[in-house]
Order: sequence, then C-alpha cells, then structure tokens
Amino acid sequence: MSATGFHTPAAVSLIGLGALGILYAHRLSQKPEVCTLTCIADRARQAHYGQEGIFCNGTPCHFTLAAPEDPQPRPADLLIVAVKGTTLASAITDCRQHVGPGTVIISLLNGITSEEHLARAYPEARVLHCIAQGMDALRTRHSLVCGHPGELILGTDREALQPDVARVLALLQACDIPCREDKDIIHRLYAKWMFNVGINQVVAVFEGTYGTIQVEGRARDLFIAAMREAIAVANACGIALSEQDLQEYIALAATLAPESMPSMRQDALAHRKTEVELFAGTVLARARELGLETPINAWLYERLQALENA
Repeated sequence: MSATGFHTPAAVSLIGLGALGILYAHRLSQKPEVCTLTCIADRARQAHYGQEGIFCNGTPCHFTLAAPEDPQPRPADLLIVAVKGTTLASAITDCRQHVGPGTVIISLLNGITSEEHLARAYPEARVLHCIAQGMDALRTRHSLVCGHPGELILGTDREALQPDVARVLALLQACDIPCREDKDIIHRLYAKWMFNVGINQVVAVFEGTYGTIQVEGRARDLFIAAMREAIAVANACGIALSEQDLQEYIALAATLAPESMPSMRQDALAHRKTEVELFAGTVLARARELGLETPINAWLYERLQALENA
C-alpha cells in the first residue's frame, strides 16, 4: 500500500471525457507513480479521439483507453464518473468491468441523485459524495481550455466510509488536484445544486456567459430568484440551506471568468441535450410533492425545453 492507502500505484478508472473528465484525467495521467489511469470509452469514441486528439490547455493528452467490454486485470481502486446526467444510466452499465468489492466511486455529476443510482447499481462498491465547483472549463469538441481548476469537495454521511474519504483525498492531492473534505457533505451537495439551478439555467436561457449574471439586470435577478426557490425546496426536504449559502455562491459566481460559461450553455451551443431534469426538473418534481410554488424554475424549464426542441 502507498501513502494514499491504495495499491502502489492505484488503479484509477474514469468515464466521461467531457470538460471535467479531460481536466482531471490530464492531472491524474501526469503522476504514473501515484496511479495508473484507464479511461472508459466505446470503440466509436476511441476512433474520434484517435482522429482529432484530446487536448488540455493546448497540451495533447495520451490516455489509456478501454472499451466497456474489455476485461480488466482487476477492479479499479477508484472509479471517477464524469459523464453528463443524461448518460448516467448507460455509463453505469459501461463501468461494470471496472467495479468490484471495495472499489471507491466518486461522481462529478451535477444534481443530487447520481450517488443514489450508483450505490443501487454497485452495492459492493463504496460510493462517496463529491462536488466539483469553481472551475471555468470550456470544451470545444475534445479540446479543453481551463483557466481555473476549481476544487473537488468530498465527504460521506456514513461513518464506515470515512477512511475512504481520506484515501481519495490523499490520492487527489498527490496528483495536484485541489480538493478538501466537507463534514456536512449532504448540505454542501444541495448548496451546489442550488447554485447550478441558478447559474446553469439562467446563462443558458439568456444565451450568455458568466458575465451575464455578474452585472445588475434581469438575468442576475432571475439567477438569484431561481436559487431561492431551490432553497425553499431543500428546506422542505429537511436540508437547512440558508441566506449564507446563497451569498457564498453569489460570491463564487463573481470569481468566474466572465467570458467563460457553464456546462448547460456549452451543451446548448453544441446542440446536446441539457441537464435541465437535474435542475428545474428536480425543483418542479419535488415542489409538486411538497405543495410549493416555483414559478421561476417553471419558466426556466419551459424555456430550456424550447431551446432543446429548436
């Protein structure tokens, strides 16, 4: 065992070479003494990567790729799930060869439900909660430009998994990936979801950038109003989001590169399906169950559906 508590080197698998996937795969691949990285990609994607290449801030990335059906010598010590919410179900199936008893899984997905899906699919694994925030990653095809890497926030609400949190943090830190633990990770998960409900959806609907909500105006007002509705839903679910959480994330939004944009806006530009169901979709579904009114998110949901249909 290494200083991280995993094998030496740790076997790390990653699925989803989007913005976050490229960002973290690049850093992991730079430390072969810490971990060996395998990126899961089907044959068609591998062909595209071979033709076009994968780049992180202009640097070519040479990742070891494995198709979902390729047998693995042993299960991964750590599996990082970095796909979009729209493809989580297929990604869970594609990861099967990489998961075994004791595999630690972290999900970089937006929203508040991916860990539940992964834990149900892989009861033999050890699923932690993880939040990716603060990065201003911009992806065009398979090329990523990232000025600020942000950070990963890890935690668990299960005491038995606490040693796994420490192991993953040690591995990430050894690979120069900014990260930290949050002892109240469920609260933090909902707070990040609240932020995405505001910033992702409003920037996409206004066809703008982070700068769109950094200045006074209707977009910024809706950004804040959408988050307030998410707070109301979280509170009704027993999660104590507060005005302090709101102000912290408004301050975080002010630090993002004004010319960059969130993932939902990038998806809309690339004519990909968005993660609206993780944001307004979840707000509306839970609001109906709780008897709450969420008109801002209802409007955002309608506008985003129209964007997708167009």
